[in-house]
Amino acid sequence: MDKTVTVIGAGIVGVCCALHLQREGFKVRLIEKGEPGRAASFGNSGSFGIASCVPFGMPGVLKKVPRMLFDPDSPLKLRWSHVPRALPWFLRFIEASRPSRVEAIAAARNSLLLHTHAGYAPLIEGADAGRWVSDQGLMMTFESEATFAGATYALDLRRRHGVHMDILDGNEARQMEPALSSKVIKAVSLPDVHRTIDPFRLTSALAADFVRRGGEILNAEVRGFEIGSAGPTAIMTDRGPMPVEVVVIAAGVWSRPLAAQLGTEVPLEAERGYHVMFANPGFALQRALVSADRNVSLAHMVEGIRATGIAEFAAPDAPPDMANARLVQRQAQALIPGLQGEPASQWMGPRPSHPDSKPVIGRSPRHANVFFAFGHDHLGLTMAGITGKLVAELATGKPTSVDLAPFRPDRF
Repeated sequence: MDKTVTVIGAGIVGVCCALHLQREGFKVRLIEKGEPGRAASFGNSGSFGIASCVPFGMPGVLKKVPRMLFDPDSPLKLRWSHVPRALPWFLRFIEASRPSRVEAIAAARNSLLLHTHAGYAPLIEGADAGRWVSDQGLMMTFESEATFAGATYALDLRRRHGVHMDILDGNEARQMEPALSSKVIKAVSLPDVHRTIDPFRLTSALAADFVRRGGEILNAEVRGFEIGSAGPTAIMTDRGPMPVEVVVIAAGVWSRPLAAQLGTEVPLEAERGYHVMFANPGFALQRALVSADRNVSLAHMVEGIRATGIAEFAAPDAPPDMANARLVQRQAQALIPGLQGEPASQWMGPRPSHPDSKPVIGRSPRHANVFFAFGHDHLGLTMAGITGKLVAELATGKPTSVDLAPFRPDRF
């Protein structure tokens, strides 16, 4: 291809888009205002959530949200100064939680999840990044029969979409994962879930391979566009204007104002997550863990055990509230009593989330030389490979591997 593609955003999604476009013969440059992979891609739980067809909003959520907002131990947090901006998002979120919508959303998410391996395999192999990937599986834990019963529909939704699951009692779970609390009475093992032992190192390895193959990474903040008769002709940055031919917006939660400048409004919110790292815990977790009661995820990373959680709705750049990180810490230590002492580090990152739990992947409705690839909420790591493959297919005019109608930018 003789065209240059400019990808805005060098998180895991942007890097995968750049690599797949590069493999199709395009000259590609990545633009990132910080270090590649340092935003939401840096601190996630690391799981490739191929079992995550279940959307964030489920039937009955309307009754739960008000109570959760006033419960100090709830994983859902809302900065009250952010309410006017977030209210339309929550209204759409509640509408998307109706049973018929949930079924359709789960099917759409699953259509991407089925291609997780196909999207990633050539990239990981090409970057020799397999050492950052593990196939140890994932276990969901339950500390009461009521919590397990409440998960029945979500488990059935997974089963109907081909997810392999094994139901365990508490003792069986502790045989597989001895560090678990004695309060765990049931668990669900998902052996086919893979994960990365360091999301940042994986993203960095892929970015380095992109550069090794002739790609360019520019450190700049994109502030706007010069628009010609056929679409953007330049991007305006803090380093001055840069001519462009084809543009991919993959800037996570910061994609919303960029898309708006290009004539497409999307209800994208920063669903901010927190993590704490326990260095040198003295034992290893055999697989990733997700607690249905405590709404935390745990996984053994290169530098120790990482516990992640919280969905805080606030401005993307608002200062973090590390009381949320301390809540993650307490819940993690209750699930795994052997996690003693204070964590070595704390972190916050903004997940880019749409109210219908689906990303935007597709050509701009207004400009033929612009493609959108953002809003993957909790599944940016999982869906990055296939998203990049789909963007490359769109750019070359090939039939796409997945029906992109459910992810079109103008669906809102």
